[in-house]
Amino acid sequence: MSEERNFIPLNIAVLTVSDSRDEATDKSGALLVRLLTESGHNAVQKSIVPDDKYRIREVVSRWIVDEAISVVLTTGGTGVTGRDGTPEAVTPLLDKVIDGFGETFRSLSYQTIGTSTLQSRAVAGVANGTYLFCLPGSGGACKDAWTMLISSQLDYRTRPCNLVELMPRLREK
Repeated sequence: MSEERNFIPLNIAVLTVSDSRDEATDKSGALLVRLLTESGHNAVQKSIVPDDKYRIREVVSRWIVDEAISVVLTTGGTGVTGRDGTPEAVTPLLDKVIDGFGETFRSLSYQTIGTSTLQSRAVAGVANGTYLFCLPGSGGACKDAWTMLISSQLDYRTRPCNLVELMPRLREK
C-alpha cells in the first residue's frame, strides 16, 4: 500500500562566514535562501560573520537553542587556510556528526572540480535537535550541496528515508 506524504516546511537559518562579504556581495548566502524558499522552506534568519570561530560559534549556538529553527546552513570557512574555521567552530557543538554528508559531498564535487575537492572540509551533524550543514563558500558548492543532497533529505516525501522523519527523535536520550 502506498502512503502519501505531504511536504513539511522547515524553518532554516543561513550563516555566511566571510571576512569580505556583506549583504550586497553575499551571493552564496543569498543563493541558499533562494533555493530553500523555492523548495518550500522558510528562511527565518540570515547573518554574516567574519571567519572567527568564536563569532561563528556564538551565532550557531544561539540558533540551535531556538526552538523555531530546525536547520542551520553555513557557507564559507570550510577550506584549509589559516582563516578557515567553520568546522572548528561548529564541530564541538555537535551531538552527532553525519559523516556521510561530507563524504558524499566530496564524492559529488569530484565530478565537477576533480581533486580540488580534497580541500573541502564540509561537515554536517545534529546539535540540540537541530541539523547543521557547513558548506564551502562558492555558489557552485552551495548549489550542488542543496540540489544533490540536502533538499531531498529535508523533504518528508523522500523515500526510503529522510532527515525530517527523524526530527521528533533527535533529542532522545
